[in-house]
Amino acid sequence: MFKKILIANRGEIALRIIRACKELGLSTVAVHSVPDADSLHVRFADEVVCIGPGPSHGSYLSIPNIISAAEITNADAIHPGYGFLAESAYFAEICESCNLKFIGPKADVIAKMGDKAIAKDTMRSAGVPVIPGSKGLINNIEETEIIAEEIGYPVIIKAVAGGGGRGMRVVSKKSEIKNAFNTAMSEAQSAFNNPALYLEKYFENPRHIEIQILGDDYGNTVSLGERECSIQRKHQKLIEESPSPAVDETLRKKMSAAAMKGARKVGYNSAGTIEFLLDDDKKFYFMEMNTRIQVEHPVTEMVFGIDLIKEQIRLAAGEKVSPDLNKYKLRGHALECRVNAEDPKADFLPCPGKITTLHKPGGPGVRVDTHAYAHYVIPPYYDSLIAKVITHGKNREEAINRMERALEEFIIEGIKTTIPLHQAILRNTNFREGNFSTRFLQNFDFNSIGGSE
Repeated sequence: MFKKILIANRGEIALRIIRACKELGLSTVAVHSVPDADSLHVRFADEVVCIGPGPSHGSYLSIPNIISAAEITNADAIHPGYGFLAESAYFAEICESCNLKFIGPKADVIAKMGDKAIAKDTMRSAGVPVIPGSKGLINNIEETEIIAEEIGYPVIIKAVAGGGGRGMRVVSKKSEIKNAFNTAMSEAQSAFNNPALYLEKYFENPRHIEIQILGDDYGNTVSLGERECSIQRKHQKLIEESPSPAVDETLRKKMSAAAMKGARKVGYNSAGTIEFLLDDDKKFYFMEMNTRIQVEHPVTEMVFGIDLIKEQIRLAAGEKVSPDLNKYKLRGHALECRVNAEDPKADFLPCPGKITTLHKPGGPGVRVDTHAYAHYVIPPYYDSLIAKVITHGKNREEAINRMERALEEFIIEGIKTTIPLHQAILRNTNFREGNFSTRFLQNFDFNSIGGSE
């Protein structure tokens, strides 16, 4: 096992990792930018290193600064969390070359799964259902038109290196392809420095279902059920839950088997997620693989009674996947609401600034993961996520009711947050009945949202 782990991240996920390390008896090093000096992850780490200014390119994305921090503190491993460098094959290679264990999968696996076209071909060769589309990259407009005609409209053009909805364009007819192709390529070049594109069939009302998997260095793989992630805005998830109201035990076994088959195909040796689209006929298709811990990992932890961060660390230290994990059964239902510093009534305008009052909810079945506190100043440089509220109940109805109660107790003043939006969603009849898709927010009545503080 490691002795000291440097967390190459910030905010709630950095604090989450520190807590897991402390329970494992491991020392921790927090890195931070100048404006993050007062963040809770900095306060609770054993050692602290400032790695640069506010903008992430000079701090959390600065590999030389992070490696230097690890070396001067004698850390023997680096946990990247999610975002920033978590899915950078180059960073994983640098860590290994500096005798620092990267807590995540091997660099070549990150690279293979990070390229959407290669990932799709890999899953296809493993026998995992994939979304119909181009066999590789689309090189020009004419080729794109031919493939689109073959698979049928609507289609979606995607950036190979894409994420978060960038470099993606939905096309409903041939006349739209030229503009969509050029726009997606330009956006992909700007956002990812990689203009490569591929084409897929676009499903009108799919559900976004992901399977949590764990793999080790010895070929052992286990699945820990699914998470429902269909409540999202512009491909950014807002509410996640486990299990999915659309997945029964038979479908769960099929999706889990496919996910484990894909993970074994690439020799996956960490915590990761296989993401699927589920259509109206309960057919599922591979969408992508996230080679890291997910923001929404707590809902799986709640229903399985497991600490995924600890498992991830143990796997990186060379331990085997525990055979006992195959015996774990779903216990009830869990929901997670992401609380962002945004104003949902003003097109989700980011709202950095000082939190004047903060009171976190509590009580049975309620968990809050956050780095924020009263008088904490939210910097303008990073993702707007400030807290995750997770509830667990004996069934979905109790978990939803418990979330409603928890959000009512959650008091944040001084900034706008997405709490009122979550409350409105939880009141929605279609949501409560489990009748929704990834298009849920496109048809949502935003006038049903109450106050924004």
